[in-house]
Amino acid sequence: MKLHENYKDIPGWGMDADPENEPTYPMKNYTGDDHHRSDYPRSAPQPKDVEILMSTERPKISAVFGNTVPPSGLSGKIRRYAFSHSEDRYRHWLPLILADRINVVEGIVSDIKKGHVPNMFAERGWKMEIKHNAKGFALKVATTAALGIAMYWLLCGKKRK
Repeated sequence: MKLHENYKDIPGWGMDADPENEPTYPMKNYTGDDHHRSDYPRSAPQPKDVEILMSTERPKISAVFGNTVPPSGLSGKIRRYAFSHSEDRYRHWLPLILADRINVVEGIVSDIKKGHVPNMFAERGWKMEIKHNAKGFALKVATTAALGIAMYWLLCGKKRK
C-alpha cells in the first residue's frame, strides 16, 4: 500500500482542524474543567468482612462487591485457582464455569444434610418448560438419557469384558 505523498490531497483531510467548525463549538463553553471531572471525593469503601476474590488485572478491590456467598468447599478452591490467572485465559473462565456446576451439587448436598429435599422439578422450571416448550423439553430428556446410557455403556461395558 502506497502512502500519499501529499496528505492534503486526501478528500476530507483536516476538516476538523478549524475550531469554529468543531461540532460542540457553539454549545460547549470550555472552562478548562474537563480534566477535573473525575476529581471528586470518593465514598468510603465497602467493608471487607469475607474473602473476596480479585482479578489479577485490578490493583485494588472494587468499590462495591458481593459478600453474601464467600467461596467455600471444592468450588471455592477451584474459584481461587481461577482467580490466580489472568482474565484473558481459559485457565480463568473454564474453572469458573466448572466451579458453578460443582456449587450446584454442593448446594443440593447441603440442603439434604439440613433435612430439606429439593424439589428439582419445580426449582428448575420444568413445569413451565413442559407447558410452553414440550417438544424442546422432550428433546432435552431424550438427549440426556442417551448421553447417560452412552456414558454408562462406555464406563461399565469395558469392566464386564
